[in-house]
Amino acid sequence: MPSKKTTQNIIWFKDCSGKSYPQVGGKNANLGEMLRLGLRVPPGFAVTTHAFDTFLDRGRVRNEIVRTLSQIPLGDVKALENVGRQVRDLIESTPIPEKIVREIRQGYKKLCELCGVPDLPVAVRSSATSEDTKTASFAGQHDSYLWVRGEDEVIRHILKCWASLFTDRAISYRNQIEWPHDQVTISVGVQKMVNAKCAGVMFTIDPVVGDPEKIVIEGNWGLGESVVKGEVSPDHFVVDKKTLEILDKTIFQKTFCYLMDKDKVVPIEPSTEKQKQPCIIDEELMELVRLGKITESHYQSAQDLEWAIDADLPFPENIFLVQTRPVTKT
Repeated sequence: MPSKKTTQNIIWFKDCSGKSYPQVGGKNANLGEMLRLGLRVPPGFAVTTHAFDTFLDRGRVRNEIVRTLSQIPLGDVKALENVGRQVRDLIESTPIPEKIVREIRQGYKKLCELCGVPDLPVAVRSSATSEDTKTASFAGQHDSYLWVRGEDEVIRHILKCWASLFTDRAISYRNQIEWPHDQVTISVGVQKMVNAKCAGVMFTIDPVVGDPEKIVIEGNWGLGESVVKGEVSPDHFVVDKKTLEILDKTIFQKTFCYLMDKDKVVPIEPSTEKQKQPCIIDEELMELVRLGKITESHYQSAQDLEWAIDADLPFPENIFLVQTRPVTKT
């Protein structure tokens, strides 16, 4: 198990656990925990906080960031926007140390070989050490990118994830809760994309009324971004956690979703017939409930999960969990 003082730049998800949190952030640590539980999680690896810190310490990037952020007058939105842009531009224009670049390239090649797909499409996802905690709602503060292909593009998007530690909303939120900017760091996950026929979210508690006896699942056709970002009215299912009775099944007319088209994520309008069909069937719903209950039992707390169902695989091997985090009240 990696120590808190690890000098590793790459750690595979299968080698991550809750103890890896300081090196790989909440998102990646939880992926490792779910793999250890035997749950279906797409393979991948984490670019560690050590790699990010090494990058920042090269050419005084860290000192320049701290100096620049200190120039923001309290409550000055325009200044925050300008300073945030300066910091992000600085990060994205600074070369990553060659040793780290080499290890990222090797990791991506190995992942391609593991999956038997050249230039494997991957999700490049931010995993900050301030995310996915019970005490702060950092979820969604940092950027992630879908369907990234090729070594150069993976490296470019890792830089963009690092830069997103300093988006306007992330800087503003840390200021609001008085979380010091020099005490944040970030890991990045590089994970095989699920060719999702549908995807969405699952709460192992009713998030509206706080009923711990209910599991709530929402989904839409295609990638899960439309649900996570609240861009669509998703299909809505409520299941009794003990009896497994489906208490509510509300199928909305889903007029918008994200799908792949020539290696690009594009918004499309499903066919009129498909808009009115449930995006998941009952056996898929029950499998999601089973996976959600295992996750909640392991963490001993209500979980907010993201899931995807692969169009190319048979049931139940097609059902994947791609994220879990505690349900937060803030």
